[in-house]
Amino acid sequence: MEEETTTSSIPENVVLIGKKPAMNYVLAVVTQFNNGAKSVKVRARGNAISRAVDVAEIARNRFVTDVKVNQIDISSEEIANEDGTKSKVSAIEIILAK
Repeated sequence: MEEETTTSSIPENVVLIGKKPAMNYVLAVVTQFNNGAKSVKVRARGNAISRAVDVAEIARNRFVTDVKVNQIDISSEEIANEDGTKSKVSAIEIILAK
């Protein structure tokens, strides 16, 4: 049986925020900086936007204190629903940099 290898189109220094607890994502951000990343992008859509802000602030204030918020981008993304209709959802990208 052959194993399928999937390649991710997400760059290494991007943390996508979902439904997990904020500390899981904080750990991912801190790990990126400890592995030598100069900047990390924290991305979220919809209801996860507030969690993304929490992640950026917790990482910045408690764990990696020499990191600053470099840039914040907000946008709307169009996504397809299960029934085929499209709807817009808000998105945020917070760039943390040393």
